[in-house]
Amino acid sequence: MSLIRRCVPLFTKSIRIHPVSVQRQKIHRYVAPTLMELKRREDKLGGKKFYPRNTYLEWNLEAELYAFGKRLNEDFDADLLLQAFTDRSYVIKEEMKQKELEFDIKMKDNRELADKGEDFINKYTQNYLEVVLPKFPLEGVKAIKTHLTSEAVLANISQHLGTKDIVLADKYPVDEYILANTFKAIVGALLEGSGEEKAAHFVRDFVITQLQGQDVNEYWPIEDPWTMLVGFVEKNGVKVEPRLIGEVGKNTLLACYRVGLYVDKKMLSSGFGETVATAKEMAAREALKQIFGTEDHMKPINFKLEGIPKPTSQARYQISAS
Repeated sequence: MSLIRRCVPLFTKSIRIHPVSVQRQKIHRYVAPTLMELKRREDKLGGKKFYPRNTYLEWNLEAELYAFGKRLNEDFDADLLLQAFTDRSYVIKEEMKQKELEFDIKMKDNRELADKGEDFINKYTQNYLEVVLPKFPLEGVKAIKTHLTSEAVLANISQHLGTKDIVLADKYPVDEYILANTFKAIVGALLEGSGEEKAAHFVRDFVITQLQGQDVNEYWPIEDPWTMLVGFVEKNGVKVEPRLIGEVGKNTLLACYRVGLYVDKKMLSSGFGETVATAKEMAAREALKQIFGTEDHMKPINFKLEGIPKPTSQARYQISAS
């Protein structure tokens, strides 16, 4: 014991404790009052104002359009791409300036290209969805197409492609309508300059791929799934029978019921709910997913179809009990 006491000082001397330096953030007292004063002056002048990049001295429109095409790995026609980025409001504004200066320079807006691009996007998206979702009803395909071609979705795609700072319009920042219209015009410019195949791949890569990781059933709300299921089943000459196969917490706030749907004494699907009617409805929805081939474990949508897909005329509905 005495030997240990003698050795303790030797070990403690060999261990050096280095102080930990804590770096403190030094903010001077004048920073907060200065920022508050700058904010007050900014609000007095009408708030923060955003100016388009084409008003800057170093702006080069030709270089921006060239870089835009290279970023997307597309060979756009320079004149068509410029026309695609020229909104009608900008042309009207420039024509008014020209009248004041008494000279006339004709400019083309993107309305014609936008109409061609919109028509191509709608047809291509419809055909593509019919091919990759062969069992899904046409009503559901149209609902998905309506979502993909909506103004909000196309505007979001257009903004992330970098069109917001290049588009020529009379106001800034531009709204969703101008962004979506510009994207349609870009597709129209690619369609005229490079052909249908290039335009098809462009729409596939930027529009169809918005379904990645999404549940396609959510875009088509079904009000009465049980009636729809019975209609599909009766077409095949069979009947579907609901059975209560489980219940927990009956007559309590945490009640849960499980209903199974049977076809020829084989379970087709099952669903859970706080009431028997809700469980029956959920089971019908699961059965419809099996009929349409859009179950939760469905194969991912194929985003690599080449060319313009052509849907077949085969039957779209099949029922397989499991």
